[in-house]
Amino acid sequence: MPVEIEQLQGIKPGTRVVAAMSGGVDSSVAAALLQEAGCEVIGVMMQLYPKDLPLAEPAEGGCCSLEAAHDARRVADRLGIPFYLVNFEEVFTKEVIERFAGEYLAGRTPNPCIVCNQKVKFAALAKKAEALGAAYVATGHYVRRGRDEATGRYQLYRGVDQRKDQSYVLYGLNQKQLAKALFPLGGLTKAQVREEAGKRGLVTAEKAESQEICFIPDNDYGRFLRDYRPESLHPGEIVDTKGRVLGRHPGVAFFTIGQRKGLGIAAGKPLYVVRLEPESNRVVVGEHEDCLAQECFVTDLNWLPWDKLPGALTVTVKVRYTAPAVPATIEPWAGGVKVHFQTPQRAITPGQAAVFYDGDKVLGGGTIQN
Repeated sequence: MPVEIEQLQGIKPGTRVVAAMSGGVDSSVAAALLQEAGCEVIGVMMQLYPKDLPLAEPAEGGCCSLEAAHDARRVADRLGIPFYLVNFEEVFTKEVIERFAGEYLAGRTPNPCIVCNQKVKFAALAKKAEALGAAYVATGHYVRRGRDEATGRYQLYRGVDQRKDQSYVLYGLNQKQLAKALFPLGGLTKAQVREEAGKRGLVTAEKAESQEICFIPDNDYGRFLRDYRPESLHPGEIVDTKGRVLGRHPGVAFFTIGQRKGLGIAAGKPLYVVRLEPESNRVVVGEHEDCLAQECFVTDLNWLPWDKLPGALTVTVKVRYTAPAVPATIEPWAGGVKVHFQTPQRAITPGQAAVFYDGDKVLGGGTIQN
């Protein structure tokens, strides 16, 4: 078999591993499995939430909350492993929050979890792990890591639990990062993870999942942007695809492609956001058919099997985290990749990631430009 899909196979007993702990069930079980595999596990929780954000405190039980830190420490105590809380507020603010707000102001819709994985979890935390003498950073992501025996390159595969698969938000990890990453839950389902937590008496076994972005615990993006970047309030025109003025908007940052609700205009038919024009400060709306596109252009690429795309390929593509992977052809184009879908896709959104697959294997991905 040319590629061995690794989880904890081949990890020598006594290997020191930093387990990223969030106070949730997934990271708790990941740490437990590492310990039972004979690793010397150090639990680390990242303090990401800046104290001066517009919303004073993270949601109860959510990421970076006191309850989450307490639960993570209780799990570490149960496992008998050391536990540290490390402050990454500065790098998180610069790399994730500032970029998130800037993208919205530029008329794009970002995915902050992708950037957080690239710049924080598998960059800043990896440096901390190295300082602690750890060989790996492990997380509770539902994804599998493999290595191609012929090329020596690390690969990513979807998690066994297709409903929880998180390969979309990890496509951007480079070879150095993947070489130091472990994903103990990749071969398990969510139900199995909860069962394993219950067997071990972990306090997080039945803990509910957090769905919101960690620094917007009330899930109100508009409120966050108004408070964090007041210049996002920049009123302008809402126009149709022919340029006719239909109404006014408070700022392009408060809209995203495909949006129907909250347009504040009356029309005899459903209208959707089809384009954002920050340069002219206009929101362009149209009918459902205007939201469809058969091609998109993708840049800022990261490839896993190769350093660059070798040529045109038939693949499947996800254009947002919750979207199904659909058939398409990709080919090198003007410093990026042109994606041609077999069937037109709705609301392809600049700023979101396009991630390319060959079956369960992640080939790579990049940022949608148009």
